[in-house]
Amino acid sequence: MKILVCISSVPDTTSKINFTADKSAFDKNGIQWVINPLDEFALTKAIKLQESQGATVTVVNVGDAGTEAVIRKALAIGANDAVRVNAEAKDSFSVAKEIGKVAQDGGYDLILTGKESIDYNGGAVPGMVAQLLNIPFVNASVGLEVNGSEATAVREIEGGKETISVKLPAVVAGQKGLVDEKDLIIPNMRGIMSARTKALNVLEPSNSEVKVEAVSFDSVAPRAAVKLVSADNLDELVRLLHEEAKVI
Repeated sequence: MKILVCISSVPDTTSKINFTADKSAFDKNGIQWVINPLDEFALTKAIKLQESQGATVTVVNVGDAGTEAVIRKALAIGANDAVRVNAEAKDSFSVAKEIGKVAQDGGYDLILTGKESIDYNGGAVPGMVAQLLNIPFVNASVGLEVNGSEATAVREIEGGKETISVKLPAVVAGQKGLVDEKDLIIPNMRGIMSARTKALNVLEPSNSEVKVEAVSFDSVAPRAAVKLVSADNLDELVRLLHEEAKVI
């Protein structure tokens, strides 16, 4: 069984987000990069299938050489090898096209990914990959079991959960709950050392078509100063709520 896990390199949630002076791009200076947390759930699930079913696990990333530290961490977690498509991840379509090409050429049985990345929260890549490959797709999965050529996935829906059975190959986009948080793998020294010798294949992009372009970015407006009103001055509180906050 061959599993392809799609990983994205995203800013650590504690990083301070800034944009370039002309607001045309994200400022990468001083940013700590990590594996997209939702992709990490998918990767951990793949490692569990590796252990239980003898599967081989390949991670794929679309990005420049700056993403290789994150890819090496995925190898240290337990992936067998990795592929980096040497292209800037500009939009969901171009990323999905590259992942789809890698998946098709590699003949993978199962493609796992997070349901979205925490930087842009587009949530479009997994579905696009499935559509490009014309294979089944399960989104927002919180449970997954594989039995031969069939997978059973549990996904969250409004008001409950839904169990779906699909034939492989298929794309499954996971989220928190796909594995328990306590089961997320922290690389040990042995894993880190072995990651240095695992294959990381760099491929040139097969597609240059970009359908969406970011024109500009704006930071969230800073919070207004807090106004304190005396507990016995209800008239002033009502006035502020009506005239300034406009909630009454």
